[in-house]
Amino acid sequence: MRFDLLMMIAAALHLGDAPAVPHTATPASPLLAEPATTDTIPVRRALQAARAVLGGMGIESGAVNSRTQNALNALRGRVSRTSDPDALRLAFRAYYNYKAAHPENVRKPYLYFVDYGLDSRTPRGYVFDMEALRVVDGPFAVAHGRGSELGRTGVPRWFSNREGSHATSLGLFLAQETYAFVGHDSGRPYRSIGMRMTGLSGMFNSTARQRGVVMHGAPYVTRLGAGRSQGCPAVEQNRARWLIPELANGSLVFLFSPLDRDWLRSDPWAAGNG
Repeated sequence: MRFDLLMMIAAALHLGDAPAVPHTATPASPLLAEPATTDTIPVRRALQAARAVLGGMGIESGAVNSRTQNALNALRGRVSRTSDPDALRLAFRAYYNYKAAHPENVRKPYLYFVDYGLDSRTPRGYVFDMEALRVVDGPFAVAHGRGSELGRTGVPRWFSNREGSHATSLGLFLAQETYAFVGHDSGRPYRSIGMRMTGLSGMFNSTARQRGVVMHGAPYVTRLGAGRSQGCPAVEQNRARWLIPELANGSLVFLFSPLDRDWLRSDPWAAGNG
Protein backbone atom coordinates (compact mmCIF):
# COMPACT_ATOMS: atom_id res chain seq x y z
CA MET A 1 0.00 0.00 0.00
CA ARG A 2 2.85 2.40 0.86
CA PHE A 3 4.52 1.71 -2.49
CA ASP A 4 1.28 2.35 -4.37
CA LEU A 5 0.85 5.65 -2.56
CA LEU A 6 4.46 6.57 -3.30
CA MET A 7 3.95 5.98 -7.01
CA MET A 8 0.69 7.95 -7.05
CA ILE A 9 2.33 10.95 -5.43
CA ALA A 10 5.36 10.63 -7.70
CA ALA A 11 3.14 10.53 -10.78
CA ALA A 12 1.19 13.58 -9.65
CA LEU A 13 4.32 15.56 -8.98
CA HIS A 14 5.93 14.47 -12.23
CA LEU A 15 2.91 15.23 -14.37
CA GLY A 16 2.41 18.58 -12.71
CA ASP A 17 6.09 19.43 -13.16
CA ALA A 18 6.24 20.39 -9.51
CA PRO A 19 9.58 21.46 -8.05
CA ALA A 20 11.41 18.86 -5.98
CA VAL A 21 10.79 19.00 -2.24
CA PRO A 22 14.08 19.72 -0.42
CA HIS A 23 15.76 16.56 0.88
CA THR A 24 17.56 16.85 4.21
CA ALA A 25 19.73 13.76 3.69
CA THR A 26 23.31 14.01 2.47
CA PRO A 27 23.13 13.82 -1.35
CA ALA A 28 24.86 10.93 -3.09
CA SER A 29 28.16 11.89 -4.71
CA PRO A 30 28.77 11.20 -8.42
CA LEU A 31 30.83 8.18 -7.38
CA LEU A 32 27.86 6.50 -5.77
CA ALA A 33 25.32 6.27 -8.54
CA GLU A 34 25.13 5.45 -12.22
CA PRO A 35 24.72 8.46 -14.52
CA ALA A 36 21.07 9.39 -14.96
CA THR A 37 19.65 9.85 -18.42
CA THR A 38 17.55 12.88 -19.33
CA ASP A 39 14.51 10.59 -19.29
CA THR A 40 15.10 9.28 -15.77
CA ILE A 41 16.04 12.56 -14.07
CA PRO A 42 12.45 13.97 -13.83
CA VAL A 43 11.13 10.61 -12.64
CA ARG A 44 13.86 10.32 -10.03
CA ARG A 45 13.16 13.85 -8.80
CA ALA A 46 9.46 13.07 -8.59
CA LEU A 47 10.18 9.92 -6.56
CA GLN A 48 12.43 11.87 -4.22
CA ALA A 49 9.70 14.48 -3.79
CA ALA A 50 7.15 11.74 -3.13
CA ARG A 51 9.39 10.22 -0.46
CA ALA A 52 9.65 13.62 1.18
CA VAL A 53 5.84 13.92 1.17
CA LEU A 54 5.46 10.45 2.64
CA GLY A 55 8.15 11.22 5.22
CA GLY A 56 6.19 14.29 6.28
CA MET A 57 3.11 12.11 6.66
CA GLY A 58 5.09 9.63 8.78
CA ILE A 59 4.57 6.82 6.26
CA GLU A 60 8.12 6.50 4.97
CA SER A 61 9.62 6.59 8.47
CA GLY A 62 6.98 4.10 9.59
CA ALA A 63 8.10 1.67 6.88
CA VAL A 64 11.73 2.01 7.99
CA ASN A 65 10.74 1.41 11.61
CA SER A 66 8.77 -1.67 10.61
CA ARG A 67 11.66 -3.13 8.60
CA THR A 68 14.08 -2.35 11.43
CA GLN A 69 11.90 -4.17 13.95
CA ASN A 70 11.46 -7.17 11.64
CA ALA A 71 15.22 -7.40 11.22
CA LEU A 72 15.73 -7.19 14.98
CA ASN A 73 13.19 -9.94 15.58
CA ALA A 74 14.89 -12.20 13.04
CA LEU A 75 18.56 -11.51 13.82
CA ARG A 76 18.98 -10.35 17.41
CA GLY A 77 18.91 -13.88 18.78
CA ARG A 78 21.68 -14.93 16.38
CA VAL A 79 24.14 -12.31 17.62
CA SER A 80 26.04 -13.67 20.59
CA ARG A 81 26.98 -10.37 22.21
CA THR A 82 26.74 -6.61 21.74
CA SER A 83 28.20 -3.74 23.76
CA ASP A 84 24.91 -1.85 23.89
CA PRO A 85 21.24 -2.89 23.70
CA ASP A 86 20.66 -0.46 20.81
CA ALA A 87 23.68 -1.48 18.70
CA LEU A 88 21.75 -3.58 16.19
CA ARG A 89 18.74 -1.27 16.13
CA LEU A 90 20.95 1.65 15.09
CA ALA A 91 22.73 -0.43 12.46
CA PHE A 92 19.52 -1.72 10.91
CA ARG A 93 17.85 1.70 11.04
CA ALA A 94 20.83 3.26 9.26
CA TYR A 95 20.71 0.56 6.60
CA TYR A 96 17.01 0.97 5.85
CA ASN A 97 17.07 4.78 6.07
CA TYR A 98 19.86 4.99 3.52
CA LYS A 99 18.32 2.35 1.27
CA ALA A 100 14.99 4.21 1.28
CA ALA A 101 16.72 7.46 0.30
CA HIS A 102 19.21 6.01 -2.22
CA PRO A 103 18.00 2.61 -3.47
CA GLU A 104 20.08 2.96 -6.63
CA ASN A 105 23.29 2.74 -4.57
CA VAL A 106 22.36 -0.32 -2.47
CA ARG A 107 22.92 -2.96 -5.12
CA LYS A 108 23.55 -5.85 -2.73
CA PRO A 109 21.57 -6.93 0.35
CA TYR A 110 24.53 -7.20 2.74
CA LEU A 111 25.39 -5.20 5.84
CA TYR A 112 28.88 -5.52 7.36
CA PHE A 113 28.47 -4.61 11.05
CA VAL A 114 31.25 -4.12 13.61
CA ASP A 115 30.64 -3.45 17.31
CA TYR A 116 33.65 -1.46 18.47
CA GLY A 117 32.26 -1.27 22.00
CA LEU A 118 33.68 -4.79 22.39
CA ASP A 119 37.40 -5.39 22.84
CA SER A 120 39.68 -6.64 20.09
CA ARG A 121 39.92 -10.13 21.60
CA THR A 122 36.15 -10.56 21.28
CA PRO A 123 34.69 -11.49 17.88
CA ARG A 124 32.76 -8.35 16.96
CA GLY A 125 32.09 -8.48 13.23
CA TYR A 126 29.02 -9.82 11.40
CA VAL A 127 27.67 -9.80 7.87
CA PHE A 128 23.88 -9.82 7.57
CA ASP A 129 21.70 -10.47 4.55
CA MET A 130 19.08 -7.77 5.05
CA GLU A 131 16.67 -9.22 2.51
CA ALA A 132 16.72 -12.85 3.66
CA LEU A 133 17.27 -11.71 7.29
CA ARG A 134 20.01 -14.20 7.99
CA VAL A 135 23.58 -14.15 9.27
CA VAL A 136 25.99 -14.68 6.37
CA ASP A 137 29.10 -14.72 8.56
CA GLY A 138 30.11 -14.01 12.12
CA PRO A 139 31.04 -13.36 14.70
CA PHE A 140 34.66 -12.81 13.68
CA ALA A 141 37.62 -10.69 14.78
CA VAL A 142 37.97 -7.17 13.33
CA ALA A 143 40.80 -4.67 13.82
CA HIS A 144 40.40 -1.06 14.87
CA GLY A 145 42.68 1.92 14.26
CA ARG A 146 45.69 2.29 16.52
CA GLY A 147 44.85 5.97 16.90
CA SER A 148 41.57 5.02 18.60
CA GLU A 149 43.03 3.12 21.53
CA LEU A 150 44.62 4.84 24.48
CA GLY A 151 46.75 2.24 26.25
CA ARG A 152 46.34 -1.46 25.57
CA THR A 153 42.80 -2.16 26.73
CA GLY A 154 41.70 -3.53 23.36
CA VAL A 155 38.69 -1.18 23.27
CA PRO A 156 38.77 1.83 20.92
CA ARG A 157 37.70 4.97 22.79
CA TRP A 158 38.51 7.84 20.43
CA PHE A 159 37.24 8.16 16.87
CA SER A 160 38.24 10.57 14.16
CA ASN A 161 37.54 11.64 10.58
CA ARG A 162 40.89 13.46 10.38
CA GLU A 163 43.65 12.46 7.99
CA GLY A 164 46.74 11.16 9.72
CA SER A 165 44.84 10.19 12.89
CA HIS A 166 45.07 6.43 12.20
CA ALA A 167 41.79 6.24 14.09
CA THR A 168 38.58 4.38 13.36
CA SER A 169 35.66 6.40 11.99
CA LEU A 170 32.12 5.49 13.01
CA GLY A 171 28.92 5.45 10.99
CA LEU A 172 27.58 4.20 7.68
CA PHE A 173 29.74 3.50 4.61
CA LEU A 174 29.07 2.35 1.06
CA ALA A 175 31.16 -0.62 -0.07
CA GLN A 176 32.82 0.14 -3.39
CA GLU A 177 35.39 -1.41 -5.71
CA THR A 178 38.05 -4.01 -4.88
CA TYR A 179 41.76 -3.59 -5.54
CA ALA A 180 45.14 -5.13 -4.73
CA PHE A 181 45.95 -3.97 -1.19
CA VAL A 182 49.55 -3.85 0.08
CA GLY A 183 50.17 -3.39 3.80
CA HIS A 184 52.95 -3.81 6.35
CA ASP A 185 53.03 -5.86 9.53
CA SER A 186 56.09 -5.51 11.79
CA GLY A 187 57.92 -3.94 8.88
CA ARG A 188 57.15 -6.77 6.49
CA PRO A 189 54.96 -6.18 3.44
CA TYR A 190 51.92 -8.34 2.79
CA ARG A 191 49.22 -8.44 0.15
CA SER A 192 45.46 -8.85 0.33
CA ILE A 193 42.32 -8.05 -1.54
CA GLY A 194 41.05 -4.64 -0.45
CA MET A 195 37.68 -2.89 -0.73
CA ARG A 196 37.36 0.89 -0.84
CA MET A 197 34.58 2.56 1.12
CA THR A 198 32.87 5.94 0.94
CA GLY A 199 31.71 7.48 4.21
CA LEU A 200 28.04 8.43 4.32
CA SER A 201 27.78 9.86 7.84
CA GLY A 202 28.91 13.39 7.13
CA MET A 203 31.52 14.86 9.46
CA PHE A 204 32.02 11.51 11.18
CA ASN A 205 33.46 9.59 8.21
CA SER A 206 33.35 11.78 5.08
CA THR A 207 37.12 11.54 4.50
CA ALA A 208 37.25 7.73 4.65
CA ARG A 209 38.09 7.26 0.99
CA GLN A 210 40.83 9.87 0.86
CA ARG A 211 42.25 8.56 4.15
CA GLY A 212 42.49 5.09 2.64
CA VAL A 213 40.09 3.55 5.16
CA VAL A 214 39.28 0.23 3.50
CA MET A 215 38.30 -3.32 4.34
CA HIS A 216 41.18 -5.74 3.81
CA GLY A 217 42.75 -8.90 5.13
CA ALA A 218 45.68 -8.67 7.55
CA PRO A 219 48.05 -11.17 9.21
CA TYR A 220 47.58 -9.42 12.58
CA VAL A 221 43.93 -10.51 12.64
CA THR A 222 43.38 -14.14 13.66
CA ARG A 223 40.63 -16.25 15.17
CA LEU A 224 42.05 -15.35 18.61
CA GLY A 225 41.75 -11.60 18.17
CA ALA A 226 42.84 -8.57 16.21
CA GLY A 227 45.83 -6.26 16.24
CA ARG A 228 45.55 -2.59 15.34
CA SER A 229 45.26 -1.08 11.88
CA GLN A 230 45.60 2.47 10.55
CA GLY A 231 41.84 2.92 10.84
CA CYS A 232 40.64 0.03 8.68
CA PRO A 233 38.11 -2.64 9.75
CA ALA A 234 40.55 -5.38 8.74
CA VAL A 235 39.73 -9.09 9.01
CA GLU A 236 41.58 -12.41 8.66
CA GLN A 237 43.23 -12.86 5.28
CA ASN A 238 41.39 -16.08 4.44
CA ARG A 239 38.05 -14.48 5.28
CA ALA A 240 38.86 -11.41 3.21
CA ARG A 241 39.46 -13.52 0.09
CA TRP A 242 35.89 -14.78 -0.10
CA LEU A 243 33.94 -12.17 1.86
CA ILE A 244 35.14 -8.94 0.26
CA PRO A 245 34.03 -9.88 -3.29
CA GLU A 246 30.56 -10.58 -1.88
CA LEU A 247 30.36 -7.18 -0.21
CA ALA A 248 31.96 -5.00 -2.87
CA ASN A 249 30.07 -2.62 -5.15
CA GLY A 250 26.83 -2.03 -3.35
CA SER A 251 26.73 -3.37 0.21
CA LEU A 252 26.66 -1.15 3.30
CA VAL A 253 29.05 -1.08 6.26
CA PHE A 254 28.16 0.13 9.75
CA LEU A 255 30.84 0.73 12.40
CA PHE A 256 29.35 1.19 15.87
CA SER A 257 30.50 2.25 19.31
CA PRO A 258 28.48 3.38 22.35
CA LEU A 259 31.43 5.50 23.53
CA ASP A 260 31.06 8.44 21.12
CA ARG A 261 27.97 10.31 22.32
CA ASP A 262 28.21 13.05 19.68
CA TRP A 263 28.06 10.46 16.91
CA LEU A 264 25.21 8.56 18.60
CA ARG A 265 23.12 11.75 18.72
CA SER A 266 23.98 13.07 15.29
CA ASP A 267 24.61 10.34 12.74
CA PRO A 268 22.32 11.30 9.81
CA TRP A 269 21.20 7.71 9.16
CA ALA A 270 21.31 5.91 12.51
CA ALA A 271 19.75 8.76 14.47
CA GLY A 272 16.73 8.64 12.18
CA ASN A 273 17.36 11.96 10.46
CA GLY A 274 18.41 10.50 7.09
